[in-house]
Amino acid sequence: MMRRTFSRLVAKGPQANPFEKYAATLDVDGEKAKYYQLHEIDSRYETLPFSVRVLLESAVRNCDEFDVTSKAVENILGWEQNATKQIEIPFKPARVILQDFTGVPCVVDLAAMRDAMVNLGGDPSMINPSIPVDAVIDHSVQVDHAGNFEALKANEALEMERNRERFAFLKWGSTAFENLNIVPPGCGIVHQINMEYLARVIFNRNKTLYPDSLVGTDSHTTMINGVGVVGWGVGGIEAEAAMLGQSLSLVLPKVVGYKLTGKLRDGITATDMVLTIVKNLRKLGVVGKFVEFYGSGLDNLSLADRATIANMAPEYGATVGYFPIDEETISYLKTTGRPDAHLDRIRKYAAAARFGRTGDDAQYDKINFTENLHLDLNTVEASISGPKRPQDHVLVSQGKKDFAVCMESKQGFKGFGVPEDKRGKSVEYDIDGKKCEMHHGSVVIAAITSCTNTSNPGVLMAAGLVAKKANEKGLKMGASVKTSLSPGSHVVTKYLEAAGLQTELDKIGFQTTGYGCMTCIGNSGDIHPSVTEAITDNGMVATAVLSGNRNFEARVHPLVAGAYLASPPLVVAYALAGRMDIDFETEPIQGDVYLRDIWPTTAEVMSVVQEHVQAKDFKQVYETLLTSNEAWNKLEVAEGSRYQWDEKSTYIHQPPYFEGMKKEISPSTLVKNARCLLYLGDSITTDHISPAGNIAKNSPAAKFLEGRGIAREDFNTYGSRRGNDLLMTRGTFANTRLGNKLIGEGQTGPTTVFHPTGEKFAVYDAAMKYKEANIPTIVLAGKEYGSGSSRDWAAKGSQLQGIKVVIAESFERIHRSNLVGMGIVPLQFAAGESAASLGLTGKEVYDFDFSGDLTPGQNVTVKYDGDKSFQ
Repeated sequence: MMRRTFSRLVAKGPQANPFEKYAATLDVDGEKAKYYQLHEIDSRYETLPFSVRVLLESAVRNCDEFDVTSKAVENILGWEQNATKQIEIPFKPARVILQDFTGVPCVVDLAAMRDAMVNLGGDPSMINPSIPVDAVIDHSVQVDHAGNFEALKANEALEMERNRERFAFLKWGSTAFENLNIVPPGCGIVHQINMEYLARVIFNRNKTLYPDSLVGTDSHTTMINGVGVVGWGVGGIEAEAAMLGQSLSLVLPKVVGYKLTGKLRDGITATDMVLTIVKNLRKLGVVGKFVEFYGSGLDNLSLADRATIANMAPEYGATVGYFPIDEETISYLKTTGRPDAHLDRIRKYAAAARFGRTGDDAQYDKINFTENLHLDLNTVEASISGPKRPQDHVLVSQGKKDFAVCMESKQGFKGFGVPEDKRGKSVEYDIDGKKCEMHHGSVVIAAITSCTNTSNPGVLMAAGLVAKKANEKGLKMGASVKTSLSPGSHVVTKYLEAAGLQTELDKIGFQTTGYGCMTCIGNSGDIHPSVTEAITDNGMVATAVLSGNRNFEARVHPLVAGAYLASPPLVVAYALAGRMDIDFETEPIQGDVYLRDIWPTTAEVMSVVQEHVQAKDFKQVYETLLTSNEAWNKLEVAEGSRYQWDEKSTYIHQPPYFEGMKKEISPSTLVKNARCLLYLGDSITTDHISPAGNIAKNSPAAKFLEGRGIAREDFNTYGSRRGNDLLMTRGTFANTRLGNKLIGEGQTGPTTVFHPTGEKFAVYDAAMKYKEANIPTIVLAGKEYGSGSSRDWAAKGSQLQGIKVVIAESFERIHRSNLVGMGIVPLQFAAGESAASLGLTGKEVYDFDFSGDLTPGQNVTVKYDGDKSFQ
């Protein structure tokens, strides 16, 4: 937007909502509450997918002809024609949800804003989230201990010990800021708690009714789509903007209609179904699109089954995987303990605003989805996915053959590259006096984990029944297999105990190790030293099996070559078998016991679910949610509306974004004598840019910690230290797989050239030398710059390293927006041109003039080496 136009709008300010004439009232919650009759605005409303109706309602309710305009409303109403035009629309979510890794920097920024407000002579208490924000601490607990009844207590104690400072900061935030609610550690997984407790489905706020919607700083925020709530994952910068009341920019999405018919066959699980759907949607291609599920098959799926499908939207590539509100939604909300008045509100609003699914497919006759897909649930077969990607679907019946093919195939997504003469290799070793033997394909980690499945009573009860039958048959867990159970909420433990199945899982080795993400995000802890030695000394292809949603190479554990996603009952079965290269149809698990001998029928599972999953348990757990962790309750925190920063802290640090800020903004228009910090190729992801994972030895971040007296074993991870800009800036562009052409074509590593002297330095060290010399820097890049997870530190770290401009062949939309938010100008080469085609080497000296009225898409002249230029 041009600066003059922006100034004019600021002077004009927000206007009265032009759609107020379409407001009506409903009697809910003992009062009259306003809502907008969207179907009265335009008949095209009936042609919109239900997920798009949520976007429309937000635009209508928030229309002020300033941040959200009536033009945006018209664009959404014209969805059928506009969805293919890349039209951006504003969206104001009803709330924001955070997990602790991404939540800490958000709260750090809010605290820094309060300090900036004081420096500007303002009232710091004015800085607050304007919409409800919930942060759930679930990413910090690790499976350090497993296989015994003390594991839970020990893991939670270690979690608190390692993260005390971060947790104290979050606890302070919950008292200092309005609309910020912190769910303590040890309560469960963010997305399961969101489903079971936090979801409103329909809000009644300030006597106005509107659909629940959200953005979250975790990709699997989409799980909430299963309960009729539109939501998806974003980066921290976008989340903060939403928290502070700003609209988010969203490309009006194409919507794929996925029709489900039929019913799952006996013994087939929701996990088998979702892995099949991931395969199908990956094949179609749904990146950047919404997927909306409909059809008579929905009547044969529990809401937990639907949530399993919605959860894996990131794996099938969609922004949203949406299920409209219907009677199954109401039934689930009742089971999870929502009060009758709340359910009445949802029913009335869904009927009046035409938001609900009636079960009659005629509802969809007027909706012309952008694309269509169909799945007969009766065709779904028992499935796993792997060994390195969630979309690599494998039928259980073909698992043995598939593993053999992976063994002989070259190293890659579907290959281990093991030479023929080594494929039959085995290794013998001892564990606590027990003789063990490892083959390629041996299972060393088996985890019932992740919100994807631990939120679904059907598959968890099935796992318990498999354990029960296995115990009755005398099956035993091998000593080499590290087993763990990490429920997504305490309700899971209650219904497993009520059914007598927790005891059965305990007997077979699946004791509860913690309530959090754990193995699913790689917090699997160490495996036994003897197992480690057997793998590393002999080049063995060890495997993991988990009920998670992601299995990228080395994610679950660095020594696990192949990780397979599977339903919880299959996790138990593969763990007992001790290997992934098994044909369950023809080979016994142990002795003469086959999978069919211990596999429960669907009727058995549903009988246990119906008897033991009770609303009273949900109510009991969630009534004490915020006070149930005694260690958290005893955590002492400073009082006050402003945070007392500790300069010695390596976890929390006051960021410099607002240093020198004045009330009147003076735009910086000229960037002169800039040098190229990095010359990168195609597909540079936020994983390449943003600090993630372990802190490498001898890296700038490691040296920083060592200089602060932190021992290497206490480094923790970049994720746990996202609240410290000093460390995170040092970790930016620190990926060992970064390919920088300034160093040499084909070479990788986090190093670059400091052009004034020609010396090579770590990227951070070079960036600081440029800043000391008052030399601005730029980045040259290829296609799809900034793709991958929308990490805010990919933009924040770039800004703090002094980067002013990024010139790329194309950008990922969210990262491009984040760069702008941090004051970095994203420029795109003209179509058909690139740094290489223009003969750029990265050694040039660049000048930019950003004065005048800038608009997105306009041509900008880039001058370099005095008299040369390109647009």
